[in-house]
Amino acid sequence: MTEKIVKTNGIDMAYREAGAGTPVILLHGFPELSYSWRSQMQALSGAGWRAIAPDLRGYGDTGPAGDVEAYRMANLALDIVGLMDALGIARAVIVGHDFGGALAWWIAREHADRVLGVASLNTPYTRRGSAGLVETMRQYRGEDNYMVRFQTPGVGEALLERDVAQTFRGLMRRPALKLAEFRKAEPRLQCLPMTLFVGEEAVMGEPVMSDAEFQVYIDAYSRNGFAGPLNWYRNLHRNWLDTEGTDDRVDVPALMICAADDFFLPPETAAGMERYVPTLETHLIEDCGHWTQYERPEEVNAILLDWLDRSGWQAPEPETRP
Repeated sequence: MTEKIVKTNGIDMAYREAGAGTPVILLHGFPELSYSWRSQMQALSGAGWRAIAPDLRGYGDTGPAGDVEAYRMANLALDIVGLMDALGIARAVIVGHDFGGALAWWIAREHADRVLGVASLNTPYTRRGSAGLVETMRQYRGEDNYMVRFQTPGVGEALLERDVAQTFRGLMRRPALKLAEFRKAEPRLQCLPMTLFVGEEAVMGEPVMSDAEFQVYIDAYSRNGFAGPLNWYRNLHRNWLDTEGTDDRVDVPALMICAADDFFLPPETAAGMERYVPTLETHLIEDCGHWTQYERPEEVNAILLDWLDRSGWQAPEPETRP
């Protein structure tokens, strides 16, 4: 697995690459890195696919770049299209987790000519509603919801940067409760407060990584902080505005992998997706929380590879642009 830098959309983007064949681009979530996909990259490259995982804008060795508006989905999508252009890739399979899943759906809708297929872990595709996500969260979960609190510059940074090691060791854990049990917890927890992000709540269980693996994240965020990644949240309203008048449909082959005990993105959030994603295939991984590719890597890899192998994309599809 090699680490490289490419110029795209006005920034230097760091990425990892392994294997050869039809490209599969892996987009990580918050607060993660390209390193998050190490198990999937090994499985994909071993099965004859070209796995490419960038550190997205604001993260890791790519680092912060631009003002807050530079982190709106329309521009983040151009980062990935530019990455493809720089690597000579005409079309690719786009796979995402968490915020990376949201970006994958955006690219599949707005740049469908560059996408063979799209897959998302945990993050459903949602059509444009009558209000933006922040407003919806404020209405249904209140002012203490993490998405709402993250809108104020400095608030999320102060909490998450107070002790970077504690943030990662506290947050990136398997759930201590089943989703049904979590929903019987006190309302303060069900609003999904920021304190979940630093492990200050008993609903977080066993760590999903070793000490050495945690250190990769601790080192990266100790260097760059959380402002860049948090800017993704601070564009949720702009993203909603940007989708006014756009077609809701995603007309490329699609795979949705849900996790049965994800407190942040529970499986029912994917209900009804097939109305807007007509070629959708869905899977549910039991006994799994939000960090799906860490908690159940073998199941994720098996589902993803099976879907890819049935696609017919490997043989006739040209890998590079003319």
